[in-house]
Amino acid sequence: MNVTDQRQVRAVIDQIVREYGRLDILVNNAGVNTLSHRVPIDQFPQEEWDRIVGVDMTGLFLVSKAAAAVMRQQGSGRIINISSIGGLVPLRLQSPFVAAKAGVINLTKSMALELGGEGILVNAVAPGSILTEGTKALFYEEDGKFSDSVEKMLAHIPLGRPGTSEEIAHAVLFLAAPESSYINGTVLTVDGGWTAGYAREF
Repeated sequence: MNVTDQRQVRAVIDQIVREYGRLDILVNNAGVNTLSHRVPIDQFPQEEWDRIVGVDMTGLFLVSKAAAAVMRQQGSGRIINISSIGGLVPLRLQSPFVAAKAGVINLTKSMALELGGEGILVNAVAPGSILTEGTKALFYEEDGKFSDSVEKMLAHIPLGRPGTSEEIAHAVLFLAAPESSYINGTVLTVDGGWTAGYAREF
């Protein structure tokens, strides 16, 4: 599904309702980043800006809009948005990504205010440095060791390692579970302590 195409989004949501009768949980996980295109703001192509912001924030808005209409009729639902620590702290050479992810966080909080009274909980997960199939090539050298840049990054993470996709999935599952029924409008940071402060020796 192209999350930036409103007609496609509506068609998919309608199909889900036809097949299952309801929509209880939405995880907005579609996203693109700037890892392969890191340049200063004055050199960043507008087409690439539009692509990243379009998927990471506008797409999230369109899918949430369609899902919220269904959940409002049901009187219940969970919307879980995947943001990033880049939405909480600035990162160099990644202006469209951090702008979009910061937007996701405030959009999450606004949606929580608007929809909480309808029985719909809206929260976000902000992953830190996560090792996935897509990031392996960026993390590792040919000899199987972490690259120098990754080693420098890990030095600022108190746990001293990248996270895993499974750890992000567990955070999402918690926010989707009955046990989180009083959590609304929050950002669950899953970053090994990175944003709590830099780990330094004094």
